[in-house]
Amino acid sequence: MFNGIIFNQGKVKKIVNRKKGINLFLKSNLKLYKKDLGVSICCDGVCLTLISIKNKIIEFYLSKETIKRSKFSKLKINDILNLELPLKYGQKISGHICQGHVDTVARVSKISNVDKSSIYDFSIDVNYKKYLIEKASILINGVSLTISKVTKNGFQIWAIPHTLKLTNLKDLKKNDIVNIEIDILSKYIKKFFNEKK
Repeated sequence: MFNGIIFNQGKVKKIVNRKKGINLFLKSNLKLYKKDLGVSICCDGVCLTLISIKNKIIEFYLSKETIKRSKFSKLKINDILNLELPLKYGQKISGHICQGHVDTVARVSKISNVDKSSIYDFSIDVNYKKYLIEKASILINGVSLTISKVTKNGFQIWAIPHTLKLTNLKDLKKNDIVNIEIDILSKYIKKFFNEKK
């Protein structure tokens, strides 16, 4: 379980292709030790299991299912990923409850600036647009954000300077792909009411 508040990033150092997935190696300043092997880490919004650590290089295995649902099929050496350690009991939740179970991807359709903030418009598959609600939370590349507007083809968010400084959102360009996790409450409520009909 995560809350989408990002303080750490990792750089892709190596990608090893496997028959049914990939092994991903990131360089990061996360404080991790051998005893942390097996812990879940949110990588650009995707919950991955730490399988090795050596000299600040952390390794994860990604299955074909994870690759299919996320932007990780386009992953390249030197890409920067947002990282978040799992929540601990009693920790403040400043964002929203996130599982790290990416639903789909979205494409950046427009970026504009207002004062020091950036406004991002995203297009998303119509099958996921039905879950979007204005002012609801959404996880983009592991960052907890608020939907400011639901648009014809997707949604819009505002990112403040502090968020841009600490995350890879500042590097986004038009047509870039991002990982999306829909707010779990939106999904459960939609499912509940659909089954009541």
